[in-house]
Amino acid sequence: MKSNGKRILLVEDDPDAVELTLIGFRECGIECGIAVALDGSEALDYLFSSGKFNGRRRGMPDLVLLDLNLPKVSGHEVLKRLKDDKRTEEVPIVIFSVSNEERDRDLAYRNRANSYIRKPVDFERYKEVLKGVADYWLSLNEPPPF
Repeated sequence: MKSNGKRILLVEDDPDAVELTLIGFRECGIECGIAVALDGSEALDYLFSSGKFNGRRRGMPDLVLLDLNLPKVSGHEVLKRLKDDKRTEEVPIVIFSVSNEERDRDLAYRNRANSYIRKPVDFERYKEVLKGVADYWLSLNEPPPF
């Protein structure tokens, strides 16, 4: 899948999971810009052009893949802040987490997550999931204008 200028923000604190995701995208032929935030605070700084991203001029990503268990600011709090802010409320946010806890899914959807996907353990399945997410959110979905 060609990017057509599409961009993803991956919010993930585990370096192995970051590498696995980047490899998965590459092996599936998903060509898009991928920025990585290593904790919830960094994700907020990136999206609101503050902190070390002060002055970042590029617009919003086309998709945020958000882990829940993050240092500094939890994924749930990142989600809530993004959906409560007019500048970011329309950005699609897919929770991509190992958590299979009902309370995590419930809270994510109450905070207006666009989707909740449990990370597969098997790498081949992991790649299939990444491809499906990218195909849907970056190709099939018709987003509102930002």
